[in-house]
Amino acid sequence: MSFGLSGALQRGTGFLRRFGAAASGGWIVREEAIMGTAIRVELWCEDRSQGEAAAEAVIAEMHRIDRRFSPHKPDSELSIVNREAGRHAVALSTEMQMLVERAIGFSQLSGGAFDITYAGVGRLYDYRAGVAPDDQAVARARPSIGWRHLQLDRLAGTLRFAREDVRIDLGGFAKGHAVDNAIALLKRAGIRHALVAAGGDSHVMGERQGRPWTIAVRDPRRENEVVAVLPLEDTSISTSGDYERFFERDGVRHHHLIDPRTGRSPREVTSVTILAPDGLTSEALSKSVFVLGVEQGLRLVEATPGVDAIVVDAQGRLHRSSGLLDARPNT
Repeated sequence: MSFGLSGALQRGTGFLRRFGAAASGGWIVREEAIMGTAIRVELWCEDRSQGEAAAEAVIAEMHRIDRRFSPHKPDSELSIVNREAGRHAVALSTEMQMLVERAIGFSQLSGGAFDITYAGVGRLYDYRAGVAPDDQAVARARPSIGWRHLQLDRLAGTLRFAREDVRIDLGGFAKGHAVDNAIALLKRAGIRHALVAAGGDSHVMGERQGRPWTIAVRDPRRENEVVAVLPLEDTSISTSGDYERFFERDGVRHHHLIDPRTGRSPREVTSVTILAPDGLTSEALSKSVFVLGVEQGLRLVEATPGVDAIVVDAQGRLHRSSGLLDARPNT
């Protein structure tokens, strides 16, 4: 089964098809490229001007988060932290402190499989140019990776790196946060039925035309095919796949998902989709399970309340957590 979505959203890991009639006058859709990915807002509102204002508020929030947490903007808070925290403690905004705290918590939960300090090696890759660091460069950079290098003073609201060469990258974690914030904005605006998507991170709220939103999980090796279809309401969804940003060299696929323990791309699985109550959880666990692999990853999911997973391994086999045993694969 193929899906006629925009090219940008097709390149996302988990993509969406909405069944039923085309959007009526009450449905409002906004799309924009922000944070290096496709942003989509779709919502129902009886008052069109109110709905358009709510959609615009979501887009504005996405831009705000991009300005604050982009690793590519030299004046972003993230860039300032990376430049200065190796030399002295840096005062954090309340928002950045929360994200660092949550990131450390997920590092502890996953045994280090999720780690925002992966950037110490991750910054050595150039996926557009097809450049991967050699083994010597990885060996030199790996000591800079480790969430325990993050010296967060919660009372003072400051962060210092234990090593001067430590770098952090919030990446998809910031996108999950952006989706969470967007949903909160919509709820405050009185919106009850909506979809917000930022690349591979989405949240569906309420229903669409009286039925659950339908989430299709892409086949990681066949672009217009899916491996599972899920009807969902009030759920965050994050998919991490080895086909998002990658290049191949000498038969090896180098992709943007880095194992903090090795500085290299994991190869046991090709796609992980996580369902969770919020975007920070779904995003962090999609990365964690990808790094941990099928057995350890699903064990982590089963031990985390309110979370489910679909994993496609390197042989193309589909694995599901116990809460999704009745999820029907695409045929």
